[in-house]
Amino acid sequence: MALKAMEQVTIERTLWRNKNFMLIWGGSIISSFGHQMYIIAIPLLIYDLSRSALAMSMMRAIEFFPNIFIGMLAGVFVDRLNRKRMMQWTSLIQLMSMVGVIMLFFSGQLALWHLYVLGFLLSSAGYTFGNAHHAVLPQIVTKEQLTSANAKLSFVGTFIQTIGPGLAGALLVAFSYTSTLAVYMLCLFILFICVSAFQPPATVRIEHKKTTVVQDIREGIDELFRNKTLLTPTFTTLFMNFASSLVIGVLIFYVTDQLGATAAQVGLMYTISAIGGIVGAAVVSRVRKKFGRGNIFTFCLLFDVVGMSCLIISPTWWAIGIALAIRTFSTTISNIVYFTIRQEFTPNHLLGRVAGTSSMFMKLTLPFGLFIAGLWAEWFPIRILFGFATLIFLIMFLRLYTHPFRKLE
Repeated sequence: MALKAMEQVTIERTLWRNKNFMLIWGGSIISSFGHQMYIIAIPLLIYDLSRSALAMSMMRAIEFFPNIFIGMLAGVFVDRLNRKRMMQWTSLIQLMSMVGVIMLFFSGQLALWHLYVLGFLLSSAGYTFGNAHHAVLPQIVTKEQLTSANAKLSFVGTFIQTIGPGLAGALLVAFSYTSTLAVYMLCLFILFICVSAFQPPATVRIEHKKTTVVQDIREGIDELFRNKTLLTPTFTTLFMNFASSLVIGVLIFYVTDQLGATAAQVGLMYTISAIGGIVGAAVVSRVRKKFGRGNIFTFCLLFDVVGMSCLIISPTWWAIGIALAIRTFSTTISNIVYFTIRQEFTPNHLLGRVAGTSSMFMKLTLPFGLFIAGLWAEWFPIRILFGFATLIFLIMFLRLYTHPFRKLE
């Protein structure tokens, strides 16, 4: 035990001295903070423009479209091209998209379709950036450091989620949508600077005969389907995402329109929710020492069932925040476990394509679920949707509990 503790200390110290990791880590802090401004401000802005749950859920669906339509193609380019340049260009595209939103809003000409188009562009660039970021991480840290590195990146994101939404709500109350979105624009500019200073080590590229984009995509698909260790949690997450989409598409509409929550209270609700993620990121390394990854991933689904069940009976915005915190706790841990499995069991020269392919499969049902949720909320009680989501998570838990994947160490 003492030896393992010393090894863990050595890993931690090495990570903090890794300039490339620190640049990625620092950029993640800034961009995650700014993104909290965006995810609070945009739904509320759409609500003010339309007063429609369907319009709000459609925006969420559009933000997930890149995972489906460009997921595998983005993976091909991440594997073919210089990953640093991919991160530079995609961070710049995100920055320019936000400049467009702010200029249109400031001029008084902003319409829903502008938000849909620029939101799709922003999400497409953000998704591709995330793919390149995921693929480059095993190049700058050792295999033994992957879980710790992913946990630190996740901890940063969830910690920012604790303070970000509350601050976003306060900014909206005190100032305006323009000021709040301008914070995100500034954060994206800082991310671009961090990525420009990032210097990943040169890697030996695997020589192979020239292939077409279609052949490269097929190679990524084949690699995913051959990897049974990764395939099982990938398809499980497909159904988990569908269940989640039934909730996230109408949640802000539900708490504002039916529970009467203010913008500041919506921000505080997500702050409470993020606390669960902080706890999850903080304990995942310790949990990993005691339990196999299969068991961890499986029992995270049971926490999801509990969180969704609490959501059904929550009468206030703060009670919903507590229910979401339970879910965020389990989601953070299962995501770290999944990302580490994908990075560890996939050859790095295929990681961009496998990440793109698996992400596409996992997100296939999201737009469909968001559309269903938006339509449902126009005519039927929203709590019934929460019940459907709870049932899906329960079925997924029971399936994995008896599956060989649960034995994965």
